[in-house]
Amino acid sequence: MDNKCSKYEGLFVFSDDETLNQHISECEECRKQQEEQKRVSELIDEVKFYYLKKRKNRRVRIAAMCASFFLFISFLSVGLVMNNDDLMDTLQYGYTLSAEDLGFPVDSYGLLMVDE
Repeated sequence: MDNKCSKYEGLFVFSDDETLNQHISECEECRKQQEEQKRVSELIDEVKFYYLKKRKNRRVRIAAMCASFFLFISFLSVGLVMNNDDLMDTLQYGYTLSAEDLGFPVDSYGLLMVDE
């Protein structure tokens, strides 16, 4: 009969470090599990830099794409405004578009006309 200790996981999750270290010093099975966990942790620390670098590159690439899209839309809209003379005549500083400028039927007060 194998009487293997199964307390390591419970102590690791639910107890404090002092209790875990005391049990590890007494139990050979838990000491082996602790060494395995330590090796896994070292491997994770070794590859963490590459993962974070890849994630940072992805963020930079997305930010560059958003900035280029914003610039494209900005230049496109400025180009449309500059090349459209009708729009340039109506869009001037201090001038707001009214319903009549937009082509809606208006009455003598400038309000939208509604057919009854």
